[in-house]
Amino acid sequence: MLESLKKEVCEANLELVREGLVFHTWGNASGISRQDGFVVIKPSGVSYHRMKPRDMVVVDLNGNIVEGEYSPSVDLPIHLEIYKSIDRAEAVIHTHSHYATCWAQARKSIPCYGTTHADYFLGDIPLTNLPKTDNYEVSTGRAIVECVKSKGVEWCKAVLVPGHGPFCWAEDIDKCIEVAKIVEELARLAYDTFMLSEGTPILLEKELLEKHFRRKWGPDAYYGQKR
Repeated sequence: MLESLKKEVCEANLELVREGLVFHTWGNASGISRQDGFVVIKPSGVSYHRMKPRDMVVVDLNGNIVEGEYSPSVDLPIHLEIYKSIDRAEAVIHTHSHYATCWAQARKSIPCYGTTHADYFLGDIPLTNLPKTDNYEVSTGRAIVECVKSKGVEWCKAVLVPGHGPFCWAEDIDKCIEVAKIVEELARLAYDTFMLSEGTPILLEKELLEKHFRRKWGPDAYYGQKR
């Protein structure tokens, strides 16, 4: 089980690089085996181009290293707070992707200007409260959890941390990668819309927002193929 999860987590980290969501050693992806109570995460500061599944670090939910020769990502406490507080979270991804990070650095949520955004988020991609510098990573994780729960766990799978960047979670690793990619594209669309509108874009009307979101994710969703 853990060997399979290590392969998935390693591949997820490499996919972030291939998708242009991670530069240098910035960002991290993790996955959890709830059956075993272990989290697998990338090592801290290790170059992606030589990263292998065997390099992944296995920890318990208290952050104790169970397996691995490297130190885990410094953002491990953030991931752990999410896993401990959001039962549906099976994977967590943090990137410093360009546009999403620009919104985070500007201390602004990503607004919903169109139906492309509404297909994935029922409103803006929110900005968390500013984490405390004392016990910073744990504080960041708690700020993320608080923000997600205030918006609704079923509707909010990504947030921005002020001055930092985006964090995403999902029910499996592949979905989490998809969320990270979508967040970056929506951030780019929002930025370009803002600029083309000379700083005065119009938010998508509430009726259209709800229609587009619920036709894909609501109880009576009809987007895609019937299974």
